[in-house]
Amino acid sequence: MEQLIKKIIHVDMDAFYCSVEQLDNPELLGKPIVVGSEKDRGVIAAASYEARKFGIYSAMASVIAKKKCKNIIFIKPRMDRYKEISTKIRKIFLDFTDLIEPLSLDEAFLDVTNNDSLATDIAFKIRKRIKSEIGITSSAGISVNKFVAKIATEVNKPDGQKTIHPTKVKDFLDLLPIGKFFGVGKVTKKKMQEHGIYLGRDLRKLKRSYLIENFGKSGKYFYDIIRSIDNNPVNPNRIRKSVGTEKTFNSDLLLEKDIINELNILANEL
Repeated sequence: MEQLIKKIIHVDMDAFYCSVEQLDNPELLGKPIVVGSEKDRGVIAAASYEARKFGIYSAMASVIAKKKCKNIIFIKPRMDRYKEISTKIRKIFLDFTDLIEPLSLDEAFLDVTNNDSLATDIAFKIRKRIKSEIGITSSAGISVNKFVAKIATEVNKPDGQKTIHPTKVKDFLDLLPIGKFFGVGKVTKKKMQEHGIYLGRDLRKLKRSYLIENFGKSGKYFYDIIRSIDNNPVNPNRIRKSVGTEKTFNSDLLLEKDIINELNILANEL
């Protein structure tokens, strides 16, 4: 019996928080803006594409962002507004499939295998509706599993999409730099390069036993994923595995009583 080839779409909003701010305040269009605190210990939550041209990106310290761009505009996050827009986007998704796995407010996987239309066409229609009905742009990746679809999203970002056809997946992965594979951070990348693994095709040459021996249980994952073996379906009922809260202080807390007091506040908020 021939195995059914999945049709998976990964949709990712372009600079979502900043796009919403520019949508609500057109005066910000074309300007380098960031969402986050401009205090000395502030951190960038999102950067517009105009800001990214200066080398500014999310998770960067605000003080560094200020040095990179003197005209940078800081905007306080409005999570309620971002959630509101995210809900509208999800309603558009539901017109095409009910198999939706949100990754965050601004991205999600969609399984459109049971939709008779071409996945490429579905992705285009979704992006077109998001742009016309909501007013912001998005990008998409389309392929046979979540792993390849998510990587494909980055190819023509922003405001674009990329389809990796089932017959092209092997070639696509073979030429993919090893640092682009999920689960390969700086440390693992360095270790892999020490083993002569620079591209996907280098990974494909290695036996499962060798990868497990040198990379532990992740070795099995690497062996499978380069062969498009992905037993991780789109899950619309993914269970939350953690919850957290945090706060950045303008100055260090040095006294135990102050630390405990702030911990109590965070614990209650959690």
